[in-house]
Amino acid sequence: MDEFRIRLGGEILKCSGDASPLGGVLEYATQQDWIILPSVDMRAMPSGIVNDEVIERWWKEFQSRWEPNCDAVYLVLHGAMVCESFLDVEGDLLQRIRKLPNAANKPIFGVYDLHANFSPAMALHADCLVAYRENPHTDARKSALQAAKLLMRHFNTGQTPSIQSRQLPLIWPPTNTGTADEPMFSLQKQAREMEEEDEHIWAINITAGFAFSDTPDTGVSLQVIGTKDAAPIFEILEALARSPKTIGVAPELEIESIIPSLKEPVDGLTVLVEPSDNIGGGASGDGTECLRALVTHHIENSAICLNDPEAVQMLANCAKGEAIALRLGGKGSQLDPGPLKLEVEFVSRSNGRFELENKQSHLASMCGDRFDMGPCAVVRHKNISILLTTNKTAPFDLGQWRSQGIDPETLNVIVVKAAIAHRAAYDPITARSFTVNTSGACSSDLRQLPYKNLRANLL
Repeated sequence: MDEFRIRLGGEILKCSGDASPLGGVLEYATQQDWIILPSVDMRAMPSGIVNDEVIERWWKEFQSRWEPNCDAVYLVLHGAMVCESFLDVEGDLLQRIRKLPNAANKPIFGVYDLHANFSPAMALHADCLVAYRENPHTDARKSALQAAKLLMRHFNTGQTPSIQSRQLPLIWPPTNTGTADEPMFSLQKQAREMEEEDEHIWAINITAGFAFSDTPDTGVSLQVIGTKDAAPIFEILEALARSPKTIGVAPELEIESIIPSLKEPVDGLTVLVEPSDNIGGGASGDGTECLRALVTHHIENSAICLNDPEAVQMLANCAKGEAIALRLGGKGSQLDPGPLKLEVEFVSRSNGRFELENKQSHLASMCGDRFDMGPCAVVRHKNISILLTTNKTAPFDLGQWRSQGIDPETLNVIVVKAAIAHRAAYDPITARSFTVNTSGACSSDLRQLPYKNLRANLL
């Protein structure tokens, strides 16, 4: 529970106009003179299975604020949460909402993440849920606004759409779900064309799924929201999803194989992408394998961020320039080699709060205009800068570095613990990029994962 930020009632309205999906919907609601009855908003950085008490807290707060005479329900969801007692959190909560007084036929609209594992219960108990269309999620706010506009369409026309959903026999790691690459590029293009061609289709979702949730609904799925039979649409899109198109994803390389390249800097930034320690995917964000490589091979003018509250606390009383031995990283995953002991020079500390440079970034979809990394410290080992955070911080905005006095554009090498979502921030300043294979929890090789609940015959 203590990892969730909780907003209740009127506090939610303070988000109006910020860069999050919720902020966009609230701003639109004001423009349309809607009366909003705010209930509960709970958010946390992706991690492991959620305690039941968190879900029950959300339900208690929502239920206590239920107004049977409201005109509609609007929900800002993710879609891949799993808790201790049930695998389909969103589907279960939607079913509970339907059982509230006067809620059985209430219009339920909302927005959710492209990486949801969309369940039959979500389709059955909601009327219109719109997925983000882009990965990186630069359109999260835009998608939330689209869902709100479709709700206004319902009010204006009296029509209520339905959600038809088809789960495909496919499961893709996050690295295969970028919408600038195949197969997502062609799927999204085809879906948008179909939407334009038929007024009875309100929206089409290409839901890429979240491979690190072990559920019967995990995997790629399609949703058609509208007032017509979706079977022909599903046939076309499924054939496209299963076609033998080349998937445009960079191969994951062993770190040692790229060291010669790193020792010959190019004119510009080199990014080492580490999907297995993907913070946005729920990994610990403190893996040490890339740091070990930087240290062992003396990679000049390089940087890495580790989520290590213990190390931050150890530096609480250090003076600038003071030398100290620290056990860095390797504390959040049993798959990591473990903490790396280094002699470092203390550079700076801060409260870790920064304003996002890109208000359309994936991070904005999670937090709005600002992010709180918790107390932070910057240390240096030889010519390697190490940013240490108290709170896990997905590397989706360059303000993370600049707020700590580090300009990423002046570095030779930087390690990014992500899969795809970092690209909106880093691609414009990157000269070259290598995706490296390490032993973190979010491996792109899904064959390594000990699934128990997947549907049979997933590809």
